[in-house]
Amino acid sequence: MTGQQRVSDDGIMTKIGQAMMLLHGGDREEARNRFGLLWQQIGPDGDPLHRCTLAHYMADAQDDPDIELAWDLRALNAAEGLAEERLAAHDSAVALRALYPSLHLNLAADYVKLQQHDAARVHLDRARTAAERLDDDGYGKGVRAAIERLERRLGGE
Repeated sequence: MTGQQRVSDDGIMTKIGQAMMLLHGGDREEARNRFGLLWQQIGPDGDPLHRCTLAHYMADAQDDPDIELAWDLRALNAAEGLAEERLAAHDSAVALRALYPSLHLNLAADYVKLQQHDAARVHLDRARTAAERLDDDGYGKGVRAAIERLERRLGGE
């Protein structure tokens, strides 16, 4: 990878991070606007790391559960085209194996919101299976706890 491409990658990830801060700060509309502009810039055939990251956070910025589901599906689709080498080239601390539990957990939660319990259970099972490969650190424990919470919620419906 050339130095120029690395700078470009960092620029996109920085912009995604800035929009994410807006989202976490409560400005969902501005975050959606910035994510939308970045999505146009990246394009549907752009770097899978950029598409996965952006779609993952764009889903969180949605008020409509159908639109949230569509973005979470885009994130999973992009992750499936992402190689460990790409993450390493970006100097990302996130391993590919750590993405899948979260992506499937989000999809399960989307399907619960949409009252599609069979689809929710499929993704909850995939999240649980993928979470077995997570470390026993804060992230891994947090994902497993979220899986358990959603499982209890789904079991009560």
